[in-house]
Amino acid sequence: MSYVDEIIEQVIAKNPDEPEFHQAVREVLDSIRVIIEANEEKFRRDALLERLVNPERQIKFRVPWVDDQGNVQVNTGYRVQFNSAIGPYKGGLRLHPSVNIGIIKFLGFEQIFKNSLTGLPIGGGKGGSDFDPKGKSDREVMAFCQSFMTELCKYIGADTDVPAGDIGTGAREIGYMYGQYKRIRGLFEGVLTGKGLSYGGSLARTEATGYGLLYITDALLRAHGETMQGKTVVVSGAGNVAIYAIEKAQQLGAKVVTCSDSTGWIYDPQGIDVAALKEIKEVKRARLTEYKNDRPDAEYHEGRGVWQIKADIALPCATQNELHLDDAQQLVKNGCIAVCEGANMPTTEEATKYLQENGVWFIPGKAANAGGVATSALEMSQNSERLSWSFEEVDSQLKKIMESLYANIDDAAKRFGMEGNYVAGANIAGFEKVLDAMNAQGIV
Repeated sequence: MSYVDEIIEQVIAKNPDEPEFHQAVREVLDSIRVIIEANEEKFRRDALLERLVNPERQIKFRVPWVDDQGNVQVNTGYRVQFNSAIGPYKGGLRLHPSVNIGIIKFLGFEQIFKNSLTGLPIGGGKGGSDFDPKGKSDREVMAFCQSFMTELCKYIGADTDVPAGDIGTGAREIGYMYGQYKRIRGLFEGVLTGKGLSYGGSLARTEATGYGLLYITDALLRAHGETMQGKTVVVSGAGNVAIYAIEKAQQLGAKVVTCSDSTGWIYDPQGIDVAALKEIKEVKRARLTEYKNDRPDAEYHEGRGVWQIKADIALPCATQNELHLDDAQQLVKNGCIAVCEGANMPTTEEATKYLQENGVWFIPGKAANAGGVATSALEMSQNSERLSWSFEEVDSQLKKIMESLYANIDDAAKRFGMEGNYVAGANIAGFEKVLDAMNAQGIV
């Protein structure tokens, strides 16, 4: 049995009931198999893959807090510090009932390669809790965040581990966490990113993941003689990534006709009204059912269905494994030319393979949604310099990073005889930098 297959089997055996983590490891190791098998004896001797797939540190802790009825609630908190070969751990904090150690490990493992692809000195990590901020009062959210940070603050720091926002963790949650960190540690430092502008945050951070997704999608299209102008786009999700992906796509001349949340989805043949979407999701924190109040000609549907709408480009921006094989088949049937992932691993393995086999240009999340963490790293730079950059300066840097990222994954795929396979290109390009750093630093 090859070294790669041994490690995949080992990961599955040692981490039962963690299918997302298995999927992430399998996808990366299959992509870098060509590098591993050319150096198998050395890598096996150095246990390189064992060190790559096992986190440097896993932290699990209880989070007790008091609700508005005076009852004590207890959630579970996690932080997985996966790999620090190229810099301090960097990755978001996800607050959602679905969070468990397997989800956090999958996200942290993906983050290693995503962060490497940005070209910036940041390692891979991820964290969060099974706490659900939906339906909670501001006081309850603050109580949870303060309790969560009381434990997490022992393990993070500006040069150690710099968490950020993620699903369920927005500006409100980051603010409460930062205040508690500062209170306990007595340090005003760039330990969290996604902060408010009044206390060390960066302009363009809110827009960064969605904008970055469109910058790399645009680079992909231009490399193939196409443009965003006049294209029809379907987007899933209605959170931060989806909203700003829709906004930038429309700025680039495309028409986005769908968005979705956990209960249903919108089809607006005239193009999604971004102002209305922002009001519903960012101000009211309401459901998409309210969208028809502003756009009576739009259609609202319960459940799933975004991918059945005919479009040139699909941008899954909601959550993991949301685009299934039958969805991929429908996209191909409808003439879709590109799928770029705004969320983390939103396309199943079977769907990804089908899209690639049928000539759809496919860029995985670790490359396509790297704009968020890239701009987080730019926020870290501003904090270190005690400076604030203009929106235009940050946005310009983001655009350069995403265009360079596309060039690097395209080059990596070509170098290994897999032109057009951007999944392999992303994994190889991300792995090469981490490999070099791990080899240079010895067995640690």
